[in-house]
Amino acid sequence: MFEIGNSLREARLRQTLDFPEVEQATKIRSKYLRALEDEQFDILPGQTYVKGFLRTYSEYLGLDGQLYVDEYNSRYIPGDEETPLRASSTSAVGRNPRVESSVVLVALAAIGILTALVVVAWRFGSDTPNTAIPDFSSQPPAATGSKTPAKKPRKTAPARARLSVTGALGDSWMEVHAGSAAGRELYRGTLAAGSTVRFNRPRLYVLIGRPGNLRFRLNGRVVEVPDRGSPTSVLVTPKRVTPVSAST
Repeated sequence: MFEIGNSLREARLRQTLDFPEVEQATKIRSKYLRALEDEQFDILPGQTYVKGFLRTYSEYLGLDGQLYVDEYNSRYIPGDEETPLRASSTSAVGRNPRVESSVVLVALAAIGILTALVVVAWRFGSDTPNTAIPDFSSQPPAATGSKTPAKKPRKTAPARARLSVTGALGDSWMEVHAGSAAGRELYRGTLAAGSTVRFNRPRLYVLIGRPGNLRFRLNGRVVEVPDRGSPTSVLVTPKRVTPVSAST
């Protein structure tokens, strides 16, 4: 057993991330992120949101999302969900088929009504997560009768470098600064095999002991970091990873 909230908070602070930055990356509102760290799960709309947000938030911080969901289930969801199903299947012999059909119809109707209420509350509620349904309210309505084709929006490069580093083949010492070698230190230490750290900044300076042991992803794509001796230093921007001298 471990403390769910404290471990999430420590992982976020270790990577010097604030709530607005995490909210922008995960699309989870800051008040729900804070509730997860304070283990105030009753603030969230329901258990489904708690489990989904726990998995998304922990994996964004480089943690094992399933481990956090399992810990939440063991501590906050009482009983064995499978036991009633086994009992019902073994006691089904001798029941009246007509009564069972009526029960099934009533259950299906109740599920349909509950689903409709959830969808309505999800879509129109002012205090529910806005991550599943895209907001098209900012798009201008199409002009009636206009034959001019709409211009396709230009693709722009991401304004920030979302970098994740994973110990794929072994351990490696690493140091990360914001902007340049003289910028604020974001991380310093040995990244163990199997561990992942993430950074989200417009520009990063990274000093690496053994680049060959690490796997780098920049804005969702795998990038190669050439091994130029120990240590190897690179400059990371939203578009590329560029080797630089250690004094840059």
